[in-house]
Amino acid sequence: MAILGQIRSKPWLLMGVIALALLAFLVNPDSIDKVFGKNPDVLGKVNGEKITREEFNDQLFVLQQQAEQQGQPKTGLEEQAWQLLVQSKLIKQQFEKLGFEMTEDYFWNQLPYDQMFAQQKQFFDEKGNFKTQELKKQIEDMKATSPEGYNQWLKTRKSIEYRLMARQVFANVSTGITTGKKEAEELMKQRDQLADIDFVKIDYATYLQKNNIKVTTEDLANYIKQHPVMFKAEESRNIGIVYFPSQPSAADDAAAQKEINKLFSGGTDASGGTENFQNTKNDSMFVMANSDMPYNPQYLKPNQLPQTIQNQIPSAAIGQTFGPYKEQNFYVVSKLLDKKTSDSTLSRHILIAFKGSPAGEGVTRSKEQAKKLADSIGAIVKANPGKFTEFLKLSNDPNSAAQGGSLGWTTPETPFVPEFLTYLANNPKGATGVVETQFGYHIINIEDKKPGAMAYKVANLVKAVKPSDATEAEVNKKASRFVQQVQGKSFNDFVNIAKKANYQFSNPKQAKRFDGQLQGLGTEKDSEILAWAFNKKREKGDTELFTVDGTGDKIVVYLNGKQSKGTADPESVRDQIEVVVKNKLAAKQISEKIGKTGSLDQIAKQFGTTKQSAQVNLLNPSVAGSMEPKVAGAAFGVEKGKISNPVEGGTGVYVLIKKNETINKQPGDLKQFTESITQRNAGMFGQAWLKSLQDNADIDDYRIEIWNKLGSQQQ
Repeated sequence: MAILGQIRSKPWLLMGVIALALLAFLVNPDSIDKVFGKNPDVLGKVNGEKITREEFNDQLFVLQQQAEQQGQPKTGLEEQAWQLLVQSKLIKQQFEKLGFEMTEDYFWNQLPYDQMFAQQKQFFDEKGNFKTQELKKQIEDMKATSPEGYNQWLKTRKSIEYRLMARQVFANVSTGITTGKKEAEELMKQRDQLADIDFVKIDYATYLQKNNIKVTTEDLANYIKQHPVMFKAEESRNIGIVYFPSQPSAADDAAAQKEINKLFSGGTDASGGTENFQNTKNDSMFVMANSDMPYNPQYLKPNQLPQTIQNQIPSAAIGQTFGPYKEQNFYVVSKLLDKKTSDSTLSRHILIAFKGSPAGEGVTRSKEQAKKLADSIGAIVKANPGKFTEFLKLSNDPNSAAQGGSLGWTTPETPFVPEFLTYLANNPKGATGVVETQFGYHIINIEDKKPGAMAYKVANLVKAVKPSDATEAEVNKKASRFVQQVQGKSFNDFVNIAKKANYQFSNPKQAKRFDGQLQGLGTEKDSEILAWAFNKKREKGDTELFTVDGTGDKIVVYLNGKQSKGTADPESVRDQIEVVVKNKLAAKQISEKIGKTGSLDQIAKQFGTTKQSAQVNLLNPSVAGSMEPKVAGAAFGVEKGKISNPVEGGTGVYVLIKKNETINKQPGDLKQFTESITQRNAGMFGQAWLKSLQDNADIDDYRIEIWNKLGSQQQ
């Protein structure tokens, strides 16, 4: 199963069609009955095409697998899964509008160009031909022997089909992007034209330091009305959050310190006070029985050990103890059990998998049959290492088999299974043996060894400094009292009471149902809080107390607002646009004060600034370090020697006089320039085009209604 093995080893390639972060729209149906009157497993529609629960769960599963491989949280991926599905549907619809069809012939003809295959040499023979028939045969074999594996291939194929459609659509549409001769000539002219100007800039930030301008809700609303496309809103909630962390008290710290001292030099209750960490005869068992962290039998480099003892370990004697010492919220005592050099090992292997093992996709042999075969091969190779390569064709690890079985140089820190690492550590150069792991039976041959740095085996006895029941009760009392104080009060009261008591406050103003995490919080309760806030029975002003499992932390939430689909509520986007709106209000005041002033010197004196000079260009409109396209436009629009009207720039209001225009002819002919402009536009087109498709699509999202109706996501 060489080729399918490659696919399974790279699930990150299945994450979606196009990795673009686009706007999402939560469009609710007119009535919940419209959803459940037809099919509760339809989560939404894109231009009338259904998005099913099964499709959503498949996409979410792929994203969760990817997150797990990368060591990232598996929660909060629902919205990303939804967006990828919406984009996939839009691409499919455009693919079909162009007259294409995803036939079997089309799929297999285009498969070699997919990103999963195109750069992988093992999918092609020595002549560069794609191994189509081999892959088809493996899929047929899997269909007969492994229904689960075949089902996974079908999900994989669906992702591939969407990518192939996207590739075809973007190729066809971008081909139509051209740059006309007249357009290129005008752009070249703008590129080469320069204007020399004198100007006065009244900087917004400086002006606002001296002139206080308050931005009202009406000011924000007016700006939103002028830019409606920018402020299309999804359904969201404005939530006030006060967080009460259950932090250990000084008494809790002292209790943990007392406990570690008792275990270190006193004696355990189980031994009647006779056995402690210093005199124990079995360090690993003592740690497993008494520590808040498990025993680690591996040899580690000094920089992998607790920071407090890193510099002491190299000169320590076997059996020497360290501590008690404190690392973050833990008290620790450590004992050096052993030290040895960390060898680097060059090895190769042949893997004999069996039915049911992780590497046994399509394998029919039993575990007993696999062991018998591996022992037979191991005996032959041990007697004659030169015969190793003869058995590579039987290996169920196609990656290493393609490299002669080689696994390269490894160290004890290499993320191999423990049984494999143990064999490498305990056997010399030239050794051959059979080792059983979860993947099957490995015939391992050690080709070479090099001594490495010193590594240390250390037993760490750890006691966490945790909040006691009394501490958690005090936190609960504080949070409950706060809930009583804010019941029936306004949001301003909620904020003021929290801040007066120095509680941790945050205010996600546009929390979405499927965000997964709340800005300013980030606990396992975030999803539950979002579900609470989006419950159709919830009203503005409602409060609730949540407890974080495992920590005892308390969270008090206040529903401050409910944003329906449509135009954004002005206050919900204040943080985003207040500075822009304030600058516009300042620009209006400044322009009015400038009035009909006749010279730049008078304007400079009026606002306490200076006259400056610059050379500006339309295609690179930099003025005194700021990009100001309106200023560049005014420079070429005003008559030579005439003073311009006030220009509302991005960083201030400008008034200018054009002194001269010059031409600075740059290298390159019209053809080269036209090609570069076309290439630039084509590169920018894909994302903008797909965003436009989504902006103008009829997207129905029933998820909120379904979850509210069912009470959970039921994935």
